[in-house]
Amino acid sequence: MNFADRADAGQRLAAALERFRGVDVVVLGLPRGGVPVARPIADALGAPLDVIVVRKLGAPSHPELAVGAVGEGGVRVISEDIVRSVGATPADVASVEADERAELTRRAVRFRGDLQRVDLTGRIAIVVDDGIATGATARAACQVARAQGATRIVLAVPVAPRGIEHRLAEVADEFVFVHQPRSFSAVGQFYADFDQTTDVQVVAALSR
Repeated sequence: MNFADRADAGQRLAAALERFRGVDVVVLGLPRGGVPVARPIADALGAPLDVIVVRKLGAPSHPELAVGAVGEGGVRVISEDIVRSVGATPADVASVEADERAELTRRAVRFRGDLQRVDLTGRIAIVVDDGIATGATARAACQVARAQGATRIVLAVPVAPRGIEHRLAEVADEFVFVHQPRSFSAVGQFYADFDQTTDVQVVAALSR
């Protein structure tokens, strides 16, 4: 076991990100588990914290396969190669996108309330989650942060499988990990307390 809970993981990850103190960075937590990890990082760096709400667009015939992602502000990232490979039509993609945009808007309002999204234009975005398994959600978040104007993307997580950075190098400029074990089956195995983060906890972390 490597981390007591997400707050402990965030504190340890913050120590590895100390060089960003005083730099124009925004810390972005992926909901829901990434936000309690991101909170102590933002506190340690004296940086703003925001939630990065993204939705993967699953292929109509293979929902687990992402053909792209959408984010707030009308951001849309599509992999045309994957769209063609699964034979999805523009209408298919549009239908999936409409559903995911509705869910994205609902979640953004739930987490952020009346607060405005932090502007990423010209800034370094530190994208934080409680760990990486396949990397699909992290990939989408990095793509959305870039499309929202971030000039540099730092993907920071407490734990990730070895070699994952090579699969995500096209979307992130830098990777910060506390632990990359030889054996990896699930993120939760590295936490003593890995209870599900609630919406209330996310809102509380963001409002501090």
